[in-house]
Amino acid sequence: MRKLIVLIAAVALLVTAASSLAVTTRNVKIGDDFFSPTSMTVRKNDTVKWRWTGDSLHTVTVSKGPVKFSSTAKRTGTYSKKMTRTGTYRILCSIHPDTQKMRIVVR
Repeated sequence: MRKLIVLIAAVALLVTAASSLAVTTRNVKIGDDFFSPTSMTVRKNDTVKWRWTGDSLHTVTVSKGPVKFSSTAKRTGTYSKKMTRTGTYRILCSIHPDTQKMRIVVR
């Protein structure tokens, strides 16, 4: 009986640990000349999903970071990226680079 209790406790601990390591999706809103939020920290292997809400064309473009990526220019829809490399990413809209910027830290 004691072994069964220890086994159940061990399984419960493993399930709790595994759920805390689960990857998540973080959302970013793209409006006319802004990202919201402008800064976020995510875990390695989390996904960031940008959703267009404005009327103008915008992109999601890494200007500096461990991995470069870029979305197509669009007015509607979404763009998702799984963040597989740790580090700091500077992201901007290539159409509005002076006003539309954000930072993502991947740990």
